[in-house]
Amino acid sequence: MGKPTGFKEFDRKTEPYRDAMERLVDFKEIYTDHKEEHLATQGARCMDCGVPFCQSEEGCPVYNLIPEWNDLVYKQQWKEALNRLHKTNNFPEFTGRVCPAPCEGSCVLGIHEPAVTIKNIECAIADKGFQNGWVVAKPPSSRSDKTIAIIGSGPAGLAAAAQLNTFGHNVTVYERDDRIGGLLMYGIPNMKLDKTIVDRRVNILEQEGINFIVNADVGGKGDNSIHITKLLTDFDAVLLATGATIPRDLKIPGREGDGVHFAMEFLIKNTKSLLDSGLEDQSYINAKNKKVIVIGGGDTGTDCIGTSLRHNCESLVNFEIMPKPPLERSEKNPWPTWPAIFRVDYGHEEATSRDGKDPRAYSISGKEFVRDEDGKLLGINTIKVDENFKEISGTENFWEADLIFLSMGFLGPEHYIITDLTVDLDQRSNYKADYGDFQTSHKKLFAAGDCRRGQSLVVRAIDEGRLAAEKINTFLKC
Repeated sequence: MGKPTGFKEFDRKTEPYRDAMERLVDFKEIYTDHKEEHLATQGARCMDCGVPFCQSEEGCPVYNLIPEWNDLVYKQQWKEALNRLHKTNNFPEFTGRVCPAPCEGSCVLGIHEPAVTIKNIECAIADKGFQNGWVVAKPPSSRSDKTIAIIGSGPAGLAAAAQLNTFGHNVTVYERDDRIGGLLMYGIPNMKLDKTIVDRRVNILEQEGINFIVNADVGGKGDNSIHITKLLTDFDAVLLATGATIPRDLKIPGREGDGVHFAMEFLIKNTKSLLDSGLEDQSYINAKNKKVIVIGGGDTGTDCIGTSLRHNCESLVNFEIMPKPPLERSEKNPWPTWPAIFRVDYGHEEATSRDGKDPRAYSISGKEFVRDEDGKLLGINTIKVDENFKEISGTENFWEADLIFLSMGFLGPEHYIITDLTVDLDQRSNYKADYGDFQTSHKKLFAAGDCRRGQSLVVRAIDEGRLAAEKINTFLKC
């Protein structure tokens, strides 16, 4: 694929982000415009490697036909590249922005050279498709009499809805928030995924015949609550796609009180206020002029960093309990597994540009949130730990903080939805349903995405939504 000698002739060069100091003053996307000639050159680097691990399960959970559309971009056949991309991925405009690109970690060229810039190329194909009017609503030619309710409008729910609608079934998606998109809308900040891009895809899905209902809290106790037993009575099948939304807490002394927040509380309120009023309503946790500590790494931690910097926080530190990763793969981390190496994400780059140093502090464990006699947060006491997380005596330290955000992952789904049912859970409190089958212990109830497998990637949620739709379609035909 690509140019036979391209990987020998051309170096890897990713599309740059906007200048760090420039993008810190707004919540616009961090990306720059795509350059076709540059991307064609990068597509030329795709090797005729024989066994493309990039599109294997290790590389791409939706099995994108990566070598094929790399070659098509190299040949400037963009519309055909989009057609190949849409065969496996309903929403490449999302994954091209927010996926960490495990495909690049599995790229065969990456064994001895920098991998092909697969993520950049995917995003450009999707964006070009919309710009040229190639992505349009395609309602099914006929409808069945079958009805499906999907609870949750994140990537798994939307992917399942799109596929089931393609089969001609009648799909209704219930979302407890006031906007459709779930994690895509409120869990990922605007500078990484502009919400007009989410709305654009949702509008297409609506034009294709999918029914969306917002402010619909299935299992809740408010005025807009809906009992899942009613859905199971009214619909032929129900899919749980609620995500893993219970955050992992840091239960150390001083936890109760103002100043300590879960990351998602911070990010969701910020995005909602941004969309509702451009942050004019002040209905968000404002980090302006505050000393901020983010506990936990990963994408969510980085998003807390980027958001705090855009609020113009006074200072910023990011604790990670893990040691600093190596610059290259270790012997215990061989190709084609995901390379656990040191990376600089957009938030780290922004903090370094503004403050002159990387915000991360490694091998740090929190011991106590420190408060004054009135309960006001003053900071946190910590201790350093070794690679086995054993505390190192004599490394105690106090860090000042006005705001501390907890970004330590998620434990599983909220279960109030199934209060009126008996549904089996797995050992991690997820809805128990085998991958590839997706049927829970209740015959008409299916589960897909993070609420079934636990916290994972957007691309894995899309994969599960697509596959669950196939199983539901088979179930409806029985």
